[in-house]
Amino acid sequence: MSWSKKWIAFRTIWFKEIRRILRIWPQTLLPPVITMSLYFVIFGKMIGSRVGEMGGVPYMQFIVPGLIMMSIITNSYSNVVSSFFSAKFTASIEELLVSPVSKHAILMGYISGGIFRGLAIGVIVSIVALFFTDLGIEHLFVTVFTVLGTSILFSLGGFINAVFARSFDDISIIPSFVLTPLTYLGGVFYSMENLSPFWQNISLLNPIVYMVNSFRYGILGYSDVNVWYSMAAIFVFCAIFYTIAYRLLSSGSRVRL
Repeated sequence: MSWSKKWIAFRTIWFKEIRRILRIWPQTLLPPVITMSLYFVIFGKMIGSRVGEMGGVPYMQFIVPGLIMMSIITNSYSNVVSSFFSAKFTASIEELLVSPVSKHAILMGYISGGIFRGLAIGVIVSIVALFFTDLGIEHLFVTVFTVLGTSILFSLGGFINAVFARSFDDISIIPSFVLTPLTYLGGVFYSMENLSPFWQNISLLNPIVYMVNSFRYGILGYSDVNVWYSMAAIFVFCAIFYTIAYRLLSSGSRVRL
């Protein structure tokens, strides 16, 4: 296929994903905003007034970057895993696989849909956060890179999960038993300085710690880890996950139920 035809194929899949997200916005856009607003009220206003400062800033301001990142992670992942598995379940994905459409175009189309939803939720949650605290951007490049990289990474993760899933129950196992624990233990609500040396070392094994802290550094200029190592790790894992997802899609062995 020529590049123009590949672009048309990619754009068609991407626009289909965007229309799907906007068509069912009470399910895709509204619930995360309500959930994050509750976090702002409970952890920021009620508990934050007792905690005081953390990382040299008010507790409310400290947790906002982590909550934004948490919403981006969960929504980027859930959008791709649900959308691709639905196409797999209804066997509509087979029409794409037997067509001359590039596998890269198919993969990037679905991933772009996850990125769109993750960024849309991130923007909406950021706007809501402005009603509770002041936000700024200390390091623009770090902020943009971390947001895009994290959204791409977890969109790819959702795609891989959808390929291996055999039922709708399978697509909820990873978010429930892997993503949720890692996110809550990823430094969203606390600084690693408050942990003992043993638990600090354990926390360094959690990949979400690096994403949350990189984004917090971009917003507040504060991080518990080396930001440049974190950004390099995000890039490397994106490349690895893309390679895995592309090979799974190309083989087609697990794409059909």
